[in-house]
Amino acid sequence: MRGRRAFIAGLVLLVAVVGAKAGAEGRAARTLSTEGLAKVSDYIRNEVAAGKIPGAILLLQQYGKPVYYENFGVRDVGTQISMSADTIFRLYSMSKPITSVVAMMLVEEGRLSLDDPVSKYIPAFAGMKVGIERKAADGKVSLMLEPQQRPITIKDLLRHTAGLPYGFRGGGLVREVHAAADLFNSDLSNAGFVAKLATLPLAEQPGTVWTYGFATDVLGRVVEVVSGKTLLQFEKERLLDPLGMTETAFYVADPARFARIAEPMPEDRSISPTTAVRDIRRPVRWESGAGMVGTIGDYARFAQMLLNGGTYEGRRYLKPETIALMVSDHIGPETKIVRDRMYYPGESSGFGLGFAMRTSVPPGTSWPLGEYRWDGVAGTFFFIDPEDDLFGIFMAQTPSQRGRIQLELKTLIYQAMGR
Repeated sequence: MRGRRAFIAGLVLLVAVVGAKAGAEGRAARTLSTEGLAKVSDYIRNEVAAGKIPGAILLLQQYGKPVYYENFGVRDVGTQISMSADTIFRLYSMSKPITSVVAMMLVEEGRLSLDDPVSKYIPAFAGMKVGIERKAADGKVSLMLEPQQRPITIKDLLRHTAGLPYGFRGGGLVREVHAAADLFNSDLSNAGFVAKLATLPLAEQPGTVWTYGFATDVLGRVVEVVSGKTLLQFEKERLLDPLGMTETAFYVADPARFARIAEPMPEDRSISPTTAVRDIRRPVRWESGAGMVGTIGDYARFAQMLLNGGTYEGRRYLKPETIALMVSDHIGPETKIVRDRMYYPGESSGFGLGFAMRTSVPPGTSWPLGEYRWDGVAGTFFFIDPEDDLFGIFMAQTPSQRGRIQLELKTLIYQAMGR
């Protein structure tokens, strides 16, 4: 009965998301079995009971309608307030698709081109050098700098081939330099952030290696330069407010909403040895392309717009061909782009303009080709499956358990569809 009440409550709270999908009637469709969904619920409930996570929310929506919605556990073990649809989560890199979409709006309008050099908008990027490790005869490794063989482009920012890594210790000399700069813990404006980043070496020549890092943050600054507005102002004007994503921002400004913030387990607040989960009650100047907060209902509107081919409730945000371009593989074998050792999309996936997408079927499954997705370091993830007219959003706050949970949960969801 509790699960049934939660499902009904979810339908009511997410009623704004519901809309019949044109052309859905009469289609042969895979559906999610009751038995399979029960296993999904049991899995998440067991994660909560085992103390791995405080709580979570899962939404599965097919043909424009929620087919599964359930809240699990609590927002915060300190307050013991139950998880609910208005809970606010740190999205982290699940913000990157949002930044990518608003950038592609500018591309559609002819105000930005995928082939534009980033230096057209941020001149300091023209002078960035590529860091190369050289080993001397005595075995000592030093960092040498060489010019860019070609400029970093807007497309490089969207597909993570700009050579702009996240810094961490033990990842090579370039990443050590970036780690020492401590960009994650600085509170610069977007302009100040890219100015500091431009003084650091690139990890590779532009367009040669998929390297995850600050590319989308730079893209956010490009959006500011082109639009003449702050990133949040432009996002609110063109995407967030029209979609009804009223809870999505870069921090929680209203103290009355603080009790709605989801928190990880007290011992699970480290993103890296030097960076902790951010306190989103504190105002920030850095409107990071990867640093938003929001609710599951807000993100559901965004996901449904993408699944609809760029429209939502009668308003067009992007053309269908733009969405198709974004979810096509832009780092396939023909590009000769190398995947770095931490290639997060995995062996069966390529990467487009803001999303990973499935390019081959994992062994032992019939997972759909063309499924696209991304996640956030705090524990959230989403996927969009055009073949089944389905999307899923999982919201939790758990840096340490996120990868394991995402894989196991996705497996259970697709098993529930007979995949």
